[in-house]
This record gives sequence, structure tokens and C-alpha cells, in this order.
Amino acid sequence: MEGKFLPICREDMESRGINQFDFVYVIGDAYVDHPSFGHAIISRLLEAHGYSVGIISQPDWRKKESISIYGSPRLAFLVSGGNMDSMVNHYSVSKRPREKDSFSPGGIMGKRPDYAAVVYGNLIRQTYKNTPILIGGVEASLRRLAHYDYWSNKVKRSILLDSGADILMYGMGERSVVELAEALDSGLKAEDITFVPGTVYKTRKKEDIYDAIFLPEFQRVKEDKTEYARSFYVQYTNTDPIRGKRLAEGYPHEIYVVQNPPAKPLTQEELDHVYDLHYRRTYHPSYEAQGGVPAISEVKFSLTSSRGCFGGCSFCALTFHQGRIIQSRSHESMIKEAEFLTKEPDFKGYIHDVGGPTANFRFPSCKKQLQFGTCSQKQCLFPKPCKNLKADHEDYLALLQKLRNLPGVKKVFIRSGIRYDYLLADPDKSFLRELCRHHISGQLKVAPEHISDKVLEKMGKPRAEVYHQFVREYEKMNENLGKKQYLVPYLMSSHPGSTLKEAVELAEFLRDLGLMPEQVQDFYPTPSTISTCMYYTGLDPRTMEPVYVAKNPHEKAMQRALIQYRDPRNYDLVKEALLKAGRSDLIGFDKHCLISPRKITSEYKKNKFYRNEGHKKAKEDMQAKKSKKRGAIRNIHKKRGT
Repeated sequence: MEGKFLPICREDMESRGINQFDFVYVIGDAYVDHPSFGHAIISRLLEAHGYSVGIISQPDWRKKESISIYGSPRLAFLVSGGNMDSMVNHYSVSKRPREKDSFSPGGIMGKRPDYAAVVYGNLIRQTYKNTPILIGGVEASLRRLAHYDYWSNKVKRSILLDSGADILMYGMGERSVVELAEALDSGLKAEDITFVPGTVYKTRKKEDIYDAIFLPEFQRVKEDKTEYARSFYVQYTNTDPIRGKRLAEGYPHEIYVVQNPPAKPLTQEELDHVYDLHYRRTYHPSYEAQGGVPAISEVKFSLTSSRGCFGGCSFCALTFHQGRIIQSRSHESMIKEAEFLTKEPDFKGYIHDVGGPTANFRFPSCKKQLQFGTCSQKQCLFPKPCKNLKADHEDYLALLQKLRNLPGVKKVFIRSGIRYDYLLADPDKSFLRELCRHHISGQLKVAPEHISDKVLEKMGKPRAEVYHQFVREYEKMNENLGKKQYLVPYLMSSHPGSTLKEAVELAEFLRDLGLMPEQVQDFYPTPSTISTCMYYTGLDPRTMEPVYVAKNPHEKAMQRALIQYRDPRNYDLVKEALLKAGRSDLIGFDKHCLISPRKITSEYKKNKFYRNEGHKKAKEDMQAKKSKKRGAIRNIHKKRGT
């Protein structure tokens, strides 16, 4: 499972006797040779197929020579902005710069540019006019066609055009990159490779675009939000590798961006092969002096069980990137990796996670999917579980049992998200019992996201009653097991559909539970999600009905403050929100109230000061008495010589 790190500099290239790499891979992250990092999978897969790859990690985008350290590759440059969209990596939802980049050495921010894939692509094109450029990764995948960009508040063109690249790979990329490599190696020019599933290409020859749905032209979706919503939903309903159609989008000067249907999901044998490649499973040693790469700590002792998600949350981009068909690894592959982990010198006996986008999804939601694909306009779990859904945890339970019985393993945790509606749909309660007995430690994090059915409907999440049912069954199970374990709900404020009324409803829910969440996520409009489309257009693309959207920063602050209404710093915002929502009944001293009406007057402050001074004086007197007593005891021992 272990090999050498890939070359990262000219010296590495020369020491291996390589005159020219087949591919040069420019990445926005630090080089971490671990299968949780996309650049590691792609480069190791190409290596396994006989191609040489040189890594250029976080080049200085202000200097052309930073991407020319190896010269021109024989086949193509590969470009990825990193494991995250570079704008999400750089900025919070309030558009403030983040202080830390977990994917950079030492967590230092500023190692990559904004819109990294675009900047890297143009930097390469300025230096190498005729060398093919293939872009991929999350940033490229979710920006492959016209998209709303939250940070500039504009509809942007396909990243394929803005980056100067020849071909874009979307989705996970394993099939696409190998097929592209073979096509380039056979002598085909990049502009002639228009047939690879999971890729996007550009052309001026409209007559050569066959069997395609033509989306509204870019200029129309840029100027008309209704056209944007309609175009987006056509894209959303064509993300399935079996049902999905070819899509074409027109641009000025008779340029067309064409998205081929998605690549087929990997078989279990193919996915096992991907995770069995020769990874070093850590960051390159050159980063050690800078403190390493923080992101490795989250995944070093975790196991990826599956990919894909049929949960269908509106605010999640997984449908566009990994797809809705679950692909899972075999037990043998997982056990082999786990045994490797137990031999790591810093392994303490704890496997931190066994999961994926959703931990308890291990196979497609129904038998029809592998033959007919996922339903284009229906969800597997929303608004309630489909009658064809197969909810079964037997395989996952068997895997977990094998892992926790391995020599050297003390505990196997599940930290990936659990879909509690899927858990409840399983008539066998064995998974809930085993989860509570073996795989959590004190608390389980779940994501109801909200408690208002109106908002949950826009989120694509189950009704509030489903969460209440799960809470009851979770508490009952822990009681039966004699355990005191708690639920920690993840909640989201300001999602489209949420007014102050719904935010107050959520605050009342927290009041009744006696909770004050430490973590609250404001809705973040990232590219290629239904929720982002709603945020930008004010329309639900599934129905084309209007949706309320909180965009004013002050209103968003009030919605967030209501979730954390117990925090004294939020008092003024909470009071204002309650008054605006017509809920002054929640301001008072009764137990159902969220805040009191008390104003902090100067007299109150004065009395509070004297009370505090009195407590301080009493505390000092007590400490003086204790000190005097200890001195007396020391004197006694001194006289006795003890």
C-alpha cells in the first residue's frame, strides 16, 4: 500500500531519470498523498496505468516560472483548485477572510489565489500556448456551466472558458482521466476528444453537437433569473449517468460549451483498486518544518466506506459532483486498510470514522437504479421514503463488527453524517442499538437543520416529526442500554424559505429542549445547489414558485441570534427580531419566554458592582483565613521536626 512520494521539484524529476513527464499536475492544496485528497487519487491512478506525473503544489501565481519548473508535459497539464472551492476555502459566509487554510502547510492562509483553477489555467496558457490543459476537482466540477457566484454576486460563464482549459472533468474523475490519457496518448488532439463521459468541452461547430438538450444561452440566464432557474433545473435532472442527457450552452461568438453525460459509477472492484493504490497516506515531508498539513488529522485514521448520496438535500452539491448512486468498498478492502492503520506508530487504537457523505448508505437505494438510473424528478427520502427504498443496515453492521474485532482496535467511531430518516425506515433496530452501544462516545451529531416544516420542505429534509421520532427512539435505546448519551443537532439559519417567524419557531424548539447550540451555520450559497438557485432567483426551480430569501445582513444576524438567544451578546438582536415577528409574548419572565424585558440601568449596574465587590471581599477574606491556617500547620510541623 506504500510507495514513494511523487516528484514535487526538478531535482526529484532528474533523480528518477525522467526527461519529460506525461502529465504535470498543478494543485491548489499542499501535496498530501492520501486517498481523501483528489489529487492523490488522480495522480496515483495515472501512475498505475503507466503514466508519469509531476506535482506542482500551490505555485506562486504571480510568477510564470512557478508552473514551468518541469517544462512542458508530453500529454497535458492537469489543474485542480483543491479539495474545496477556493472561494469557500478563503471566505466565510459573511465574505470575511478566513484565518486558517487546513489544506496548506502550517494552516497558513494565502497560499492559493481566489478562483484558483481559473488563475492556474491562465498562467499555464500564457506560458504554454499549445499544451492541452485539463481541469477538474470540486471547483471545476461545480462551475462547469453558467453558475451564480455568491462572492461577486454575478452569473459567471463556464469555468472551462474562463480558465483557458481545453477539457473539464466533472464528478470524481477516475474513469474520465484514464480515458482522456489514453486518447491523448494515441495521438488525438484535445479539441477532437468530445466523446468522453464525465467531461465538458467547447466547440464552434454546432452541427457536431448531437443528441443534446440546448440550454438557454448564457446571455439569457445572465439577464433573466427565471431563465436561470429553468436552466439550472434541467442540469439538476441530468446528473444521472444512465438517464442523463448531453447538455449544450451557447455563448457569444458562436461558442458552445457541451457537457457530456456523467461517467458511470465505479464497480466495487474498481473502487477497491482506487483505495489500494500506493499512497504514502500523509503529507510530503517537506512540509514538516512548517508544522505539517492540518487537514490530514481529520482523515488519517478514518476509513472511506462509500461515495455518492441519495439524500438529496437542497443545499448540498453532492448530486452534481459524486452523484446519487451509492458506490461502496468491499469488506476485504476496508479491513486491509484498517490493518494498515493499526501498524502506524501513532495509532492509539481508535478508528475515527467509517463512512462517506452519509455513513449509513452502503448500496443504491433501490434495485432499479443500476439498470434505469435514479429518478430525475423524485427523491428517495423526500418528502417521505419511496416505496421502492431498501432500508437495510445489515451489511454496514457486519463491516463495523469486523473492524472493531481487529487486533489493536479499541473503538470504531462513526462521525460522518447519519441519515436518521433512513435509519427509521429500517424495521430492524439493530443498527440503532449497535450505534449507541459501540460507535459513539457521549454524544451523536445529527443534522435536522431546522424545525419548521416550511423551511424543511425547501431544504429537501424530512418533516420535523421524523426528527422528534428519532429523538424518542434514541433516548429509549440509550435508556435500555444504561447509557447517558446525548444528541447534538446541527442547525442552519437564513436558508431560503425562512422568515423571522420560522426562526422564532426554531428558537422555541431549542428553548423546550434546553439547548444552546455552539455551532450554527448561516446558509452559504455555494455553486450548483438548489438552495443557491433559490437564493439568487427567489424561485424554487423544482416548482418555479416564489421563495422568501433573507439577504439583508442585519436580518440574517437576527435569525442567527435567535438560535443562540441565551447568549447575552445577542440580547438586542433577539429582542428586535421578536418585536418584528410580532412575538413580544416571548419577552418576559415566564418560563416560556426567550428573554426578559429588563434594561440594564445605571442603578442596576451600580448595585451589581457593589454586589460583585462584596463577593470579591468575602472571597479574599476566605483565602486569607485559609492561608493563615496553613501557616499555623506548617509552624506545628516545624516545631515537631516533621
